[in-house]
Amino acid sequence: MRDMQSWLDSYSSDHQNPTNKLFHWVCVPLIVWCVIALLWTIPVPASLARPGAWSVLVMVLAFYWYWKHSRRLAIALLIAFAVMGVITNLLFSQLGGSSLRWLAVGVFVVAWVGQFIGHIFEGRRPSFFTDLAYLLIGPAWLMAKVLRKLGFQKAV
Repeated sequence: MRDMQSWLDSYSSDHQNPTNKLFHWVCVPLIVWCVIALLWTIPVPASLARPGAWSVLVMVLAFYWYWKHSRRLAIALLIAFAVMGVITNLLFSQLGGSSLRWLAVGVFVVAWVGQFIGHIFEGRRPSFFTDLAYLLIGPAWLMAKVLRKLGFQKAV
């Protein structure tokens, strides 16, 4: 199994341009939120669970993947997922499922356009074209940087 530092180093090599990095700081968290929000709007029978159950399930699965690769990053990302989940729940209760879905679709499209614009500056294709696992590495790459800025010498 590939270790997290190897994933992060490889991802970093595809993300050297400062403009592309800036696009990633904005767009990756937005894309993560959009996935959470879109999953939140999938109906769940009230007798089985509350709204957002599909989203929580996917967050738990992502957390498990991160946990297998880096416990420190997994815990930090779980906190980020929880914050996004709380925000999404508030938006769901204020806007309703349909409006939240359209908002998430709109933000998702704009954020992915931003990602591709960033990669034009980079002059390289997005990493996930070589391996879909890089869709999970983008958030971890940013979180590793946050942890280092917070003083954790070893973010992984």
